[in-house]
Amino acid sequence: YLTQKDVFQLKDLEKIAPKEKGITSMSVKDILQSLVDDGMVDTDRIGTSNYFWAFPSKALHARKRKLEELESQFAESNQKKEALQKSIEKSKIGREDTAERAALLEELAALRQKKEQLKAEIDKYRECDPDVVEEMRQTNQVAKEAANRWTDNIFSIKSWAKRKFGFEESRIDKGFGIPEDLDYVD
Repeated sequence: YLTQKDVFQLKDLEKIAPKEKGITSMSVKDILQSLVDDGMVDTDRIGTSNYFWAFPSKALHARKRKLEELESQFAESNQKKEALQKSIEKSKIGREDTAERAALLEELAALRQKKEQLKAEIDKYRECDPDVVEEMRQTNQVAKEAANRWTDNIFSIKSWAKRKFGFEESRIDKGFGIPEDLDYVD
């Protein structure tokens, strides 16, 4: 295309390509579609016909745009790099390795370790915390009420089954795996 600087139809290309480029006429359509998809060849429908073309100036402009884009990205990356270098240099000020700094870092490490030990000790005595104890009491009260509610439900069903079917209480207990000493929780 680029050498002829002309506009073609598919049937023209199917004739030209085998002669000039050695491409089989059956694969011209697939290759042409691939070139159109890649943006290397332009196409347009005029009336009932599709026309294809590719001019050298388009490829040149595309390369120039890509080059400008890459140069812009490069310049931006260089600016970021310089800013980071300045930031590194700025953060190094006051962090020179001195005996005083080393002593302070050791003290900091010791204090952090002591903090962790104290935290662990507090966790040991957590069960004695009045708030935790009160929370446990409330949780136990809710569990006790739930257990008694289910016990009441079981007694109600047993009573209903005795009235409805005339079963003995021991037979109901045995059939449903209810312990004989089932009673409300105090």
